[in-house]
Amino acid sequence: MTALFSIDPLAVRIIRAESKPQILGALAECFGGVYALDSDHVLERIEEREKLGSTGFGRGVAIPHARIEGLVRPVAAFFRLEEPVAFEAADGMPVDIVFGLLSPEQAGATHLQALAAISRLMRDERMHERLSAAPDADALYALLVNVIDRDAA
Repeated sequence: MTALFSIDPLAVRIIRAESKPQILGALAECFGGVYALDSDHVLERIEEREKLGSTGFGRGVAIPHARIEGLVRPVAAFFRLEEPVAFEAADGMPVDIVFGLLSPEQAGATHLQALAAISRLMRDERMHERLSAAPDADALYALLVNVIDRDAA
């Protein structure tokens, strides 16, 4: 079995952001640069989804996501924020972990399965602690890929 989504090491970053719009903009730029997508279009689609309700998942985690035409399979980006930022999360807590997901336009069930896998990963308290304590983006990527590959096996 293959992983439900892929994540490029260049899409795993530790960033500073002051606001939710700044986070979403950085996420769109990351997806655009790393996966050769139109970052303006990505931002538009992520913002459209965000208008339906905040993707602030709770416990300091946000999972902005959208479907984009032209993708072959779901792709992800992961940010750990230097400082927590208000994100209109369900529990009212600011976020410091942002796990973005883009899926092909027609990827109904696959998109939902990938979101569920990310959600499970982010609910894991030990994983959350490890991600918060990782010293740099390389360590974050190693943690994420280890779990993604393990879950696909």
